[in-house]
Amino acid sequence: MPLTDATIKNFRLSEGCPSKKLADGDGMYLLVKPSGRYWRMDYRFGEKRKTLALGVYPEVGLKAARAKREEARSLLAGGIDPGEARKAEKLAEKVAAANSFETVAREWVETQRPKWTPRHAVYTVRRLEADIFPAIGHRPMDEITPMEMLEVLRTMEARGTTDLPNRVRAVVGQVFQYGIITAKCDRNPAGDLRGALKAHVVTHQKMVPPEELPDLLRAIEGYDSLAGGDLQTKLALKLLALTFVRTSELRGATWDEINLTTHEWKIPAERMKMKAPHLVPLSRQAVEIILQLQAMNGGFPWVFAGRVPQRPMSENTALFALYRLGYRGRMTGHGFRVVASTILNEQGFRPDVIERQLAHKERNEVRAAYHRSEYLEERRAMMQWWADHLDQLAGANVVPLRKAKG
Repeated sequence: MPLTDATIKNFRLSEGCPSKKLADGDGMYLLVKPSGRYWRMDYRFGEKRKTLALGVYPEVGLKAARAKREEARSLLAGGIDPGEARKAEKLAEKVAAANSFETVAREWVETQRPKWTPRHAVYTVRRLEADIFPAIGHRPMDEITPMEMLEVLRTMEARGTTDLPNRVRAVVGQVFQYGIITAKCDRNPAGDLRGALKAHVVTHQKMVPPEELPDLLRAIEGYDSLAGGDLQTKLALKLLALTFVRTSELRGATWDEINLTTHEWKIPAERMKMKAPHLVPLSRQAVEIILQLQAMNGGFPWVFAGRVPQRPMSENTALFALYRLGYRGRMTGHGFRVVASTILNEQGFRPDVIERQLAHKERNEVRAAYHRSEYLEERRAMMQWWADHLDQLAGANVVPLRKAKG
């Protein structure tokens, strides 16, 4: 007699009985043990007697178990061993899981992690987890189509951003390229989407024009007298103007990078955008500022100590100080690099010397290996000229210094 739900629920093993089979027909039965209840189906394939697992009760109920039985009987009628078909299905699922976009993407991240900064690694994984994995992370790499990928990126565009979808498309493209190399897929659908997304319009960093630089320098000089202003931030802005390093390079400066004997600041590769060490010759004015900072923060590891001295000052300190001075939308920390480059080029300093001091990427790897000392004497002279020029601009409405001959 076929089983009923009531029969199954009410059945109990008698004391001392290790197991019991409750038959339902056509080879299917419920195997009842003290440890649980298991659906099974006995069948013959060829000359062998076999048993197929159909699930665990109550996760798989009576109706579902019968459906699985009929599916197995249908396979048998077609000359297919349902047990072997189940093994092939599980293998296919395992292969698909190993080739899913998320699995391959995380594998790719680990191959790239040694080349990346920790911050970049966190950012990349976060973007994939937020926008890509929920949509296509479970999908096998070789089944993802360009249209499927485009739909995901268009959803990101709908949030009102153009830069992020283009950046994510590039990351996804690198994952697919890795998938091709490792035989997880045959093509890169993200590569087919070049030109399909809205173009990102680059907004250049704000900078004051050179003729407004004197007013900015005088405003900085009075920063510590403003409500909410402080001496350390004023010195940070002045040193930023004198050295035109990146804001992140300034705020992360440590005392072991500064050599007050040789008047040099050696920034290690791991703190540089281009991942190459950088040397900043320090003018007399820069040294004077660093000595003031040493009196304030010499007991801490950071040249610019944060509110918690064991950490550097906040990454937005310089920018917010410029806002407080009335330069919101007109000047950024990066703007000092642009205005310095503009003026130094106008004054006739050699472009190679300026580019080296800006620590822009050296495309020639052999030359890059010697970049710290390249043009060093010219750079020393240029940095001192620049410091004297800023002093003169800040002092009064005077004719700017001219570049020395020779």
